[in-house]
Amino acid sequence: MPIKIPADLPARSALESENIFVMTEDRAVRQDIRPLEIAIVNLMPTKIATETQLLRLLGNTSLQVNITLLRTAEHVSRHTPQKHLERFYKTFAEISHCSFDGMIITGAPVEHLPFETVDYWQELLEIMDYASRRVYSTLYLCWAAQAALYHFYKLPKRVLPAKISGVFPHSVLCPECRLFRGFDDEFTAPHSRHTEIREEDIRLVTGLRILAYSDKAGLAMLESADRTQVFMTGHLEYDRGTLDAEYRRDIEKGLNPAVPEHYYPGGNPEAVPQMTWRAHAHLFYSNWLNYYVYQETPFGFTSQP
Repeated sequence: MPIKIPADLPARSALESENIFVMTEDRAVRQDIRPLEIAIVNLMPTKIATETQLLRLLGNTSLQVNITLLRTAEHVSRHTPQKHLERFYKTFAEISHCSFDGMIITGAPVEHLPFETVDYWQELLEIMDYASRRVYSTLYLCWAAQAALYHFYKLPKRVLPAKISGVFPHSVLCPECRLFRGFDDEFTAPHSRHTEIREEDIRLVTGLRILAYSDKAGLAMLESADRTQVFMTGHLEYDRGTLDAEYRRDIEKGLNPAVPEHYYPGGNPEAVPQMTWRAHAHLFYSNWLNYYVYQETPFGFTSQP
């Protein structure tokens, strides 16, 4: 939350130059406070694990956040109990008349498929177009980031020679970006994917800004010029054991996966994985909620779902 200070306090300019969020007294008097309405479009098969990961991060601020969980009507989930979906999730048709302050659209394990052959592709197109009109800030994760970049900017996804799996260092390219307030110059984040969006393709379109890059994992974070769309190719939301579970799942499938890089101590898959991204994960989601949603969305923007 911001600190409230007099507008003419000498410390104000120093604090603002250090990216400390300050609010002057006259703005504080006019400030309207209400809960944020955030929708999570959960495309992951392990919906309960994914919703828990995201809610843990969204709940670690002093902002009041109302969550609406969404699923696609066109896809039958085989890994989440139907009772859970019926009890806690809505479909797009049920909320299409509403607006949201923010929306998160997760990744999905469908990278091997052309976008148009994914069984819920048309429904996802509707959701993404809706988000561009009725959601103030949308955060696209992993495959959803690739899908949105393909839909809105005609950027192709490129197949990697081998799966990227592990925890990799990333350089912050735009330290003035409010998403990175409090970040170190370098941060780590998990990646788990077979495809990528390439920098040379990004350079051919207008309206996008590259925010973070990894020498090994490539483009890590981008945003639209108006900052209403944020694209993250990695998984800051992952728990300590998520990559481990994916690695052992691939072994059981007979895929002979490579050991996730920079994840197990000494590269030993029998060791407890190291979690080196937790602090930056909490900080990123706190910054997104505060600076891209709470501070930007007009007071009367949303309607209750």
